[in-house]
Amino acid sequence: MSEKSVIVGFDGSEHSLRALEWALSAARGFGAPLVVAHVRSDALQLGAARIASLGESPEIRDAVTDGVHAWIEERGGVVEDEEWAGGGRAAGGKQVGEPGGGGVPVRYVSLDGSVTDALLAEARGARLLVVGSRGRGGFATLLLGSTSRALASASACPVVVVPHEARALSLESGAEAGRILVGVHPEETSDEVIGFAFEAARQRGVGLEVVTAYRLPPSPVMLIGPPAPALQVPPPLPVDDTPELVRETVERQRERLSPFTGRYPEVQVVPSVVPADAAGRLVEGSRSAGLVVVGRHRGHRVESLLMGSVAHAVLHHAHCPVAVVPPAPAP
Repeated sequence: MSEKSVIVGFDGSEHSLRALEWALSAARGFGAPLVVAHVRSDALQLGAARIASLGESPEIRDAVTDGVHAWIEERGGVVEDEEWAGGGRAAGGKQVGEPGGGGVPVRYVSLDGSVTDALLAEARGARLLVVGSRGRGGFATLLLGSTSRALASASACPVVVVPHEARALSLESGAEAGRILVGVHPEETSDEVIGFAFEAARQRGVGLEVVTAYRLPPSPVMLIGPPAPALQVPPPLPVDDTPELVRETVERQRERLSPFTGRYPEVQVVPSVVPADAAGRLVEGSRSAGLVVVGRHRGHRVESLLMGSVAHAVLHHAHCPVAVVPPAPAP
């Protein structure tokens, strides 16, 4: 399949089933193939390795991918029971024919290795990687699992993390799909992030709210020491620079979005300028949004820094799916 695929990590958990539903809708919206990727358990990998050591070709069925075939077919996926001839994958990969009647071509792959490494390798060159917020066996109190966080921090393609309590899990057109929210820093946010958000809004046929934060300067009262008791000089009255800061931020945001508003005239843009806390505005807005889009930084080694504080906070607390978009590779 030459078209870039939508990859979904699937382990049979309820979290991954929600991610699969979202990914299937995304693939249908993009007109792209869907790849359902399952990383086999350590026991299954070990069993296959032992069989291979005897000189036999390991033909171990993957119950996780086998079990989801009917679910996919019922929802418009096209499945054929032919062995996939692409090579280089573990047993269990399938090939599907061209979609008939508007169906989505679906391929199943069973992968070996660690979950993070295997999915990162599978997603190279993909359009999108979709995962649940937590996988099977994760702590119930955690909003975001370590695997989802690692994938969002390191994937070469955009990663969508679908939370367990997602409000809307589709890319259907119309207002019911929920607007798109994107956090934009005019000087730091990459074109890839903004372009992804505009394209998602265009595809859904919904509005795009662009959130940009400005920093309030410290009050002059906080910058000077207390007056000498003998002098009894009152501190200067604080100067409210907020209106000017808002005007400057609105203009910087408008200039940053200008190339994209020209390219996507059908997308209704709702500018939003907020004081200081962009993450809080995005998390609160996610209660009624269909997707929140945030950017990922380049060049940091620590995962939380690589994603940035805003992306990190949104991933942990958003009420709808979150897309983490990496910048273009350095030349």
